[in-house]
Amino acid sequence: MIQKTDITLEELQKTVDKWIKEYGVRYFSELTNMAVLTEEVGELARIMSRKYGDQSFKPGENTDPADEMADILWVLACLANQTGVDLTEAFRKNLEKKTSRDKYRHINNEKLNRE
Repeated sequence: MIQKTDITLEELQKTVDKWIKEYGVRYFSELTNMAVLTEEVGELARIMSRKYGDQSFKPGENTDPADEMADILWVLACLANQTGVDLTEAFRKNLEKKTSRDKYRHINNEKLNRE
């Protein structure tokens, strides 16, 4: 059992890698993991559409978006490990890009500023 504590993206990647090597035998292929990631996103979409949209849940159906989000994060960490992506650095660069590109875009978006 993992203790409840803050975890960095680097630690996430290391934890996933350790688990794969200890319990998972090996990583699925990158293409398989991409398909699994798509499947997990679909499962989250199903929950979101039922919880916040017009559909209703079926009896016994998973209603926890947190579980599906964690599944997505897990598979994303697998893909990052397999392809040599440092998620911490990738996220830092992505945030920098978004801040530079969208610094005033959303603030000036009339659609977002309507009450």
